[in-house]
Amino acid sequence: MTLQEPGYRPRLLDPIIEQDLRSFGAVNIEGPKWCGKTWTSLAHAESTFFLMDPDGDFANRRLAELEPSAVMDGAAPRLLDEWQEVPALWDAVRFHVDRAGQPGRFLLTGSTKPHDKPRHSGIGRIITRQMRPMSLVESGDSTGAASLTELFGGQTLRPVQSDITLEGLIELAQRGGWPAVVRMHDSDNSGNLARGYIDQLVRVDIPQAAGRTFDYTKLRAVIGSLARNTATLVQIPTIVRDMSQWFGTEATEATVRVYLDALRSLYVLEEIPAWSLGLRSSSKLRKSPKRILADPSLAIAAMGATPATLKADLFTFGFVFESLCLRDLLVYADTIGASVSHYRDDSNLEADAIITLRDGRWGAIEIKLGTRQVDDAATNLLRLATKIEAGGHPRPAMLAVIVGVGGVAQTRPDGVHVIPVDILGP
Repeated sequence: MTLQEPGYRPRLLDPIIEQDLRSFGAVNIEGPKWCGKTWTSLAHAESTFFLMDPDGDFANRRLAELEPSAVMDGAAPRLLDEWQEVPALWDAVRFHVDRAGQPGRFLLTGSTKPHDKPRHSGIGRIITRQMRPMSLVESGDSTGAASLTELFGGQTLRPVQSDITLEGLIELAQRGGWPAVVRMHDSDNSGNLARGYIDQLVRVDIPQAAGRTFDYTKLRAVIGSLARNTATLVQIPTIVRDMSQWFGTEATEATVRVYLDALRSLYVLEEIPAWSLGLRSSSKLRKSPKRILADPSLAIAAMGATPATLKADLFTFGFVFESLCLRDLLVYADTIGASVSHYRDDSNLEADAIITLRDGRWGAIEIKLGTRQVDDAATNLLRLATKIEAGGHPRPAMLAVIVGVGGVAQTRPDGVHVIPVDILGP
């Protein structure tokens, strides 16, 4: 028996959590607020302790602060929700795991990185998993028929026509992957919910998490600049210029770095690193991360965009679409034990995403909103494969172009896979 709530939609992380509970004393699930950490944990838990108790008087938090060991007892797995509110709970969990000598004792959830680091890492006892907003497979908006796992194994794609329209794709991006919104089936209200999320973030969550006050206007401007430059290698000086030009507020680069750290601490900012490899080539790799907000709905809300304005500005929506795909690729990569990075060198040869498996196999992906760009994207990927091989590295196990609208799942004669986003899966 578990505490799973009615209407729970399974997540790709569920079987990983089940396996972890058989191997580790505790599983720590971290990620942005509202992404479903508690719902998923309840599907695996047998007892609970909520640090942010619903009575509103924080009695549970005070109890945990006074006597951390007092909240440990309960049927296993025991969920300690938002444990970071009392950082001493981490060491208490580690101690009780050691004493019990059994796996599957605790589930921890956290929406903020704690100020005070635990004295012990928990290595060998506590494993940490990251949860993100729902991918299209998890929300039921992708069939997942084009499996990354199978493509890495050398399979080809059976031709399948995508059913998604431009209007439908914009709706999915604006709705986002927030489980509560997915369950509501209320696309008309989804934009308001994302705007409310950002407002709560800048007015309450970030100041609480950082333990200090922030300039509300500057913080909104930083988020707005990240949204305007979503899925790009935006540099801090560009954010500073954006804040002045587009949002009418001034800030130093040092201030922007502080605000970016605050967004990272709440798992709202994702930074996809540059692929690191030593090429025997005169080309130099760009080392800047590619920055996206945790969900494309946040970028749309921060820009003040609407379905109508996005449809009229497909250049901007192309980057929003890329951020949606990157969100899903991050989820799928976690599922198959892979990492996600990006590639760009000083000759402007690039790949929007590089997927690297634990065994070293890698694949390169380009992301395009429409099918007219597929030929150029495939040519680009083949050039990249040749260049990497000439640099002394193995050829990619997979090359793919993810498309948004009008695509047909297929493997081209040159070996490049074309994958509509509503068919992509782990």
